[in-house]
Amino acid sequence: MEPKQPNLAVLAVVGRALLALIFIMSGFTKIFGFRETMAYMAAYGMWNTNVFLVAAIAVELVGGLSILVGWKARAGAFALIAFLLPVTIVFHRVWGVPPGEQHLQLIQLLKNVSILGGLTLVTAFGAGPISVDAWLARRKSNVL
Repeated sequence: MEPKQPNLAVLAVVGRALLALIFIMSGFTKIFGFRETMAYMAAYGMWNTNVFLVAAIAVELVGGLSILVGWKARAGAFALIAFLLPVTIVFHRVWGVPPGEQHLQLIQLLKNVSILGGLTLVTAFGAGPISVDAWLARRKSNVL
């Protein structure tokens, strides 16, 4: 007797939820720690931190929610990729930090690279059959 295959549609939902979680939580954390986050950004030499911070919150929340529910998930993932690339380069430099911080920054850098991999998969393959996009497509095909 062969083992049952997991339902891939359900796994796609779980994967999207796990991927979206970090962005949604990060967005809310930035809202509730707005001033502290602006100071952190300024410490890395960023200017116009209030503008960039509001933009970061918007991208993280909208992009994360779009992946979570599967509405315009490819666009949401692409926006998060465009956001995460410069964030990774600016805030998780392994080079130019004291030796005691290099290991922590390497872990953060590799975490972001892994997240970029997940976002790339969503960009390439979409949200899957259990998503708002799939529901809208089914609804549209039934109307025609």
